[in-house]
Amino acid sequence: SVAVEGYETGEHAPGLKLRGTGAYRAAHHMIKAHAKVWHTYDTKWRGKQKGLVGISLSGDWGEPVDISNQKDIEAAERYVQFYMGWFATPIFHGDYPQVMKDFIGRKSAQQGLGTSRLPTFSSQEKSYVKGTCDFLGIGHFTTRYITQKNYQSGRGSSSYFTDRDLAELVDPRWPDPGSEWLYAVPWGFRRLLNFVKAQYKNPMIYVTENGVSEKIMCTELCDDWRIQYYKDYTNEMLKAIKDGVNVRGYTAWSLLDKFEWDEGYSERFGLYYVDFRNKNKPRYPKASVQYYKRIIGSNGFPNQREVENWKRKATETCSSSNQLLAADPLTSHMEMVTEVVVPTVCTLCILLSAVFLMFLLRRHN
Repeated sequence: SVAVEGYETGEHAPGLKLRGTGAYRAAHHMIKAHAKVWHTYDTKWRGKQKGLVGISLSGDWGEPVDISNQKDIEAAERYVQFYMGWFATPIFHGDYPQVMKDFIGRKSAQQGLGTSRLPTFSSQEKSYVKGTCDFLGIGHFTTRYITQKNYQSGRGSSSYFTDRDLAELVDPRWPDPGSEWLYAVPWGFRRLLNFVKAQYKNPMIYVTENGVSEKIMCTELCDDWRIQYYKDYTNEMLKAIKDGVNVRGYTAWSLLDKFEWDEGYSERFGLYYVDFRNKNKPRYPKASVQYYKRIIGSNGFPNQREVENWKRKATETCSSSNQLLAADPLTSHMEMVTEVVVPTVCTLCILLSAVFLMFLLRRHN
C-alpha cells in the first residue's frame, strides 16, 4: 500500500513513479525503520511496560489457476512471497525471500545492471532485523487466481509487477459489491493464515483489517452482502484456528465510513454509514452492525438456526435507519436554506437597499 503505490505507481502519497527501484528502496527503509523501533522499545521500555511490538502487513492470497501445473503453483507462491513475504520474511528470518532475490537479480542482470535492483541487507542488518516481531498483524481482503506469465527485461520496462512473471485473474462469479479490486473469496483467508503458520513458525496473529466496501451512490443500509462477507470470512478464520493457526484477535474494517486512500470518501467500508454531505456527519447503523455484534457476543457461530435468526433481526433493524437516512436530504436541504440561502438573500436585500438609497440621495441633490 505504501511502497508500491507510493513509490512505484504513484497512486498514493508521495506520488513517486520510480519504476523498478522506488518500491524496493522504500520497503527496505521501512523494514529497517521497523526494526529500529522494535529494538528501541525492547531496550528502553519493555522491561517496565511489558508491552508487545509487531507490524501489520497487507496480504492477499494467490491460488494457482491450474493446481496440476507446476508453473502455476510456483507463480502463486511467488505472488504471496512478493506480497506479504517481501516484508514478513526479513522480519522473521533476516532476509528477503529467495525467490525475490533470484527473479529481481536475474532481471537486473538481463538489463545490464551491475547489481540487483533489490537492495541487500548486510550481515549486521540481517541480525538486527530478524526477530523484530512479537506478533504479526494481517490486513486481508481478497484473493486472486495466479498463472505463469513471462515478461521481457528491458531498461525501460522493469517494474515490481513485471519482476514477478505472473498474471492475476479473477472468477467472474466472485461477488464484488464495491472496490474494483475487492472480490469476496473467503476460502483464501484460511489458506493465507495457514501459509503464515507454515512459513514463520506459527507466530501470534492479530487480524487488523478485514471487510468489504460498497459503491459511493449506495445508501442502502440493509447490507446483506457485508453480512455474508463477515459470516464467511470469520468462519474461515475459525477453521484456521482449528487447523492450529495462532490467531489471537480479529478486527473488522471498519467501524465507520472514512477516507479511503486516493479514493477519498467514494468507497464505504463502514459498519456505520456516515452522511458526509451533512456538516454534522450523522451516522446510521447498517444491518451488519447488529450481525457483527452477535458474532462478537457469541465469539463465533453457535448453530445454523441461530445464525439465520441473527440475519433476519439485523435486516429488520436497518429499515428504521433507512427511513432516517431518506429524510436526511430534506433536513440537509432545510439546513442549507437556513444557513446559506436566507443570509445570502438578506445580504442582497441590504445591498439593494443601499444602492436604492444612494440613487435617491443623488436625485435629491
